[in-house]
Amino acid sequence: MAGGFRVSEPLRDTDAVVVVGAGLAGWRVSEALRRHGFAGPLTLIGAEPDRPYDRPPLSKQLLAGKLTESELSLERGDEASTMTWRLGAPATSLNVAARRVALADGEEVEGSRIVIATGVRARRLAVSAAQRVHYVRTLPDVRRLLADLARARPGGPVVVIGGGFIGAEVATSLAHRGYPVVVLEALERPLLTVLGPTVSQWLLDLPSQAGIELRTSCAVRDVISQGDDLVVELGDGSTLRSPAVVAGVGAEPSTEWLVGADVTLDNGVVVDDEFAAAPHVAAIGDVARFPWRAPTGVELTRIEHWQVANDQASELARLWTGFAGVRPPLVPYFWSDQYGAKVQVLGHPHPSDDVQLVVGEPGDARWLALYSRDEVVSGVVALRNPRALTLSRSLLTTPTALGEALAQAPWVR
Repeated sequence: MAGGFRVSEPLRDTDAVVVVGAGLAGWRVSEALRRHGFAGPLTLIGAEPDRPYDRPPLSKQLLAGKLTESELSLERGDEASTMTWRLGAPATSLNVAARRVALADGEEVEGSRIVIATGVRARRLAVSAAQRVHYVRTLPDVRRLLADLARARPGGPVVVIGGGFIGAEVATSLAHRGYPVVVLEALERPLLTVLGPTVSQWLLDLPSQAGIELRTSCAVRDVISQGDDLVVELGDGSTLRSPAVVAGVGAEPSTEWLVGADVTLDNGVVVDDEFAAAPHVAAIGDVARFPWRAPTGVELTRIEHWQVANDQASELARLWTGFAGVRPPLVPYFWSDQYGAKVQVLGHPHPSDDVQLVVGEPGDARWLALYSRDEVVSGVVALRNPRALTLSRSLLTTPTALGEALAQAPWVR
């Protein structure tokens, strides 16, 4: 594990910062460094040709046609004009000792400090028609999917492989556009390994309530091309013909370019509690595996949440510019708009944690439940109940015994 790589002094204007990754974490740390007064050279490297944009709306509002591409932009101030941009140039290697990043176009970028913010990439399916299977991770992904659907002839349903958060959001957005959708989930119910058996059971009826077909315990054997269509071969021998197939089967940290670099790779880039992966090299966001002070104890984890990436970027900028004081506790948060409902989670509960419903009943339109581990609150989950969830955040800012949480009942204020 990384450790002991403390930054002894704040950045000076003679320093040069190189940020690898132009997504949320990379953009946020860049603009925050400028906002906190760093005026030295700052280079932002991005694998994609597009300027920084918000990713959560891709599978939600953009795919559903509720937002336009221009509305996804993360740029709000004039900080962008003070940076050097290298977009459409993926990083291929990192020399930690020289603090030098090599790019796919053959050029190299050097800096006195490096930020790794390359995030994650969609996990690919190993199927016969792999090139025709769509994913929704990037803006170009959505463009290709919509273009493919526009060309498709009317026929069978669009098939979504994977009933997790991305799969559910994609299915919801496509149904909003008027496409018939079938969701194929390999497990006995979606989100089982994320939210656990109890909460995943409570959410099981949401697809049918939204008019979307969900097939569980449904293994996909292959996807093959058949003329303009695709044929999905299922584990039971049956098939589904579809004009388009979208897969949402998880993500992997984008660390292949760091193989051989002097950083620790273990389900991401391992960092210490100041985000250091090596001397003067930091990693933040989805790609970083960091020691999180959870209510139930410190755990080395990697969390793929918008809010975590945003908070880590802001904190790193403060650390590197000398503005860091007492760090507020990190309370992870994520949400998913699926099947006409908003599911929200505070904390980072384990699927094996105990669950206790405190507002509503299973099957109600709205409810709130607490996760706990060893009788300590480890998370809060809500269905269509954002106010109660927000009121319950205090249960995770300091370790709170389950009995104390039930006595306080902050969700009823």
